[in-house]
Amino acid sequence: MRIDLTGRTALVTGSTQGIGRAIATTLADAGARVAVNGRRGDTVETVIAELRAENPDRDLIAAAGDVTTPAGTDTVLAATGDIDILVNNLGIFGATPAMDITDDEWRRYFDVNVLAAVRLIRATLPGMMERGWGRVLDIASDSAVVIPAEMIHYGMSKTALLAVSRGFAKEAAGTGVTVNSVLAGPTHTGGVEDFVYSLVDPNLPWDEAQREFMRLHRPQSLLQRLIEPEEIANMVAYLASPLASATTGAAVRVDGGYIDSIVP
Repeated sequence: MRIDLTGRTALVTGSTQGIGRAIATTLADAGARVAVNGRRGDTVETVIAELRAENPDRDLIAAAGDVTTPAGTDTVLAATGDIDILVNNLGIFGATPAMDITDDEWRRYFDVNVLAAVRLIRATLPGMMERGWGRVLDIASDSAVVIPAEMIHYGMSKTALLAVSRGFAKEAAGTGVTVNSVLAGPTHTGGVEDFVYSLVDPNLPWDEAQREFMRLHRPQSLLQRLIEPEEIANMVAYLASPLASATTGAAVRVDGGYIDSIVP
């Protein structure tokens, strides 16, 4: 089974680091023309140079801009052109006691994690439907289902993203366009190692440390280790491909069994 995205253009928001960067890399390696997005143009150019140094055959374009604003979204879309694969990866998170979350913070999490995705879907879905092919993928989280007590505003936003994905899948019904969300579990991204070592013995080798962290602090995980960004990117690449043509309106789990349920 070979994933071939040759001839397709993908936009991955928030793709200068972490899961977004892994997704952009994997889609490019599958043959897609990939727009790398971040707020700062110099950061985007640096990442593109690094990715091309690893593989000169990667077809990458710079799409710098803040997609949490209408003006920034227009700038990104103008740089990208017609989009066949939209990956709404951009998101923010942070721990705040439930009673201390202000109105402004509730709105900020909704604006960044939900409304930015909605705005991009509204802008790109009609063209996909007209062309008879397209993929929209919203990167959600296990927190959409297992609401974390320390950041319920983040969980709320990811739950909303599941509803957004399902609703737009209905809008695209019968057109050849699929809309899905991806439930990512605890992932090894920037800063996570410091976080892990703040909770376990700092003298442990990394593999042992992360397993101890999962055992003590994320015992629901059946994987019993952090997920690597590339593992999430592999699922995204599959869902973005023609091979996943019968999967739409779904919340697909890449959570290492973290969500204690036998259904999505």
